[in-house]
Amino acid sequence: MIYRRELLDQIWPLLDTAQAIVVTGMRRCGKTFLLRDIYAKIESGNKLFLDLENPLLQRLFEEENYETIRTNFAGQGLDLTRQAWIFLDEVQLVKNLPSVVKYLSDHYQFKFFLSGSASFYLKNLFSESLSGRKFIFELFPLSFAEFLIFKNSPLVLPKPAELTTVMFETIKPLWREYLEFGGFPGVVLANNKPEKERLLSEVFTAYFQHEVEQLADFRKTGLVRDLILLLAENAGNLVNVERLAGELKVSRLTVEAWLAFLEKTYLISLVEPYSKKLRVAIRKAKKVYFVDWGLARQIAGISPGQRLENCVFHLLRLKGKVNYFRKKSGAEIDFILDKKLAVEVKRTGVGSDLNKAGSLARELGLKQSLVATENLTRAKGFYPVFIL
Repeated sequence: MIYRRELLDQIWPLLDTAQAIVVTGMRRCGKTFLLRDIYAKIESGNKLFLDLENPLLQRLFEEENYETIRTNFAGQGLDLTRQAWIFLDEVQLVKNLPSVVKYLSDHYQFKFFLSGSASFYLKNLFSESLSGRKFIFELFPLSFAEFLIFKNSPLVLPKPAELTTVMFETIKPLWREYLEFGGFPGVVLANNKPEKERLLSEVFTAYFQHEVEQLADFRKTGLVRDLILLLAENAGNLVNVERLAGELKVSRLTVEAWLAFLEKTYLISLVEPYSKKLRVAIRKAKKVYFVDWGLARQIAGISPGQRLENCVFHLLRLKGKVNYFRKKSGAEIDFILDKKLAVEVKRTGVGSDLNKAGSLARELGLKQSLVATENLTRAKGFYPVFIL
């Protein structure tokens, strides 16, 4: 069964454009299933889906003459005389593919849909070869609304004012599962906890083998592994590059390069501080979050509070640009969304949390503030975290 992803709503209106559709993101986030969903929904029979993990299919692109590659498509069943829809999965495995796509898109009625895991490759190479000829979409683990769909739940998340006690108690066990195991589609669909843990372990193993060991070609992969562990233990905290360099016994520049790679391949996100040139703001330090809080728990056993904050970051990131704010005095706002909304995250929020968030928000000139909490409250300014 193919479950609908929210990203489809952004992609579908672009089906009739000439530009290629590129879907990237971390492994196991569901890129292949998203492409197959689009493929199934296209009514035309003149379409082709190629999984480029198959070495035999990679050979179709190992031609210096791109017209020969076009002819190879005919051998796969395409009618080259009319509009064709071509889906290519795991495109990072074919080195010359961006230039092939550019040529065939420019000269023929080919609409390409491309997916791949390694954004380090995709963003750099595709930006050069397909400038102005592509739309790039990033696919992340499931939102909580998508999680409910994958669980075949009839629940539709209500607006805060419509949340009843019965709804809250019905949603709570599903939210706890989401908060413990995260939002990787395969993990969500697994039937029991041991299977979920096994799949989370496989996600990290696949990432490390394919991205760190094969794509990056780092000589000190053991130290990169240790860095990932340190980052997972400190999910939601400021990244101290000097301290990490000291613990790993490498240079600051090396740590910065590794951090950039981990972010470009979607394992982590480094959140920048929000600043309006206030002297009290910490300008350079970034906070680290993992692509999936269940994965961070599997790697380092992070606390429920860390998982909650990481999860809220994920839900906000799906909506817009996320920053944080912290004064030198230590006063902070967990998240600022799109330079407008201050969000403080508390498992059980109280009035002082709202007062603090509101005070800092006003100081920064933000339009709104709220406390995202796991408990049920209808007090103004408090927001059930799973409805974000």
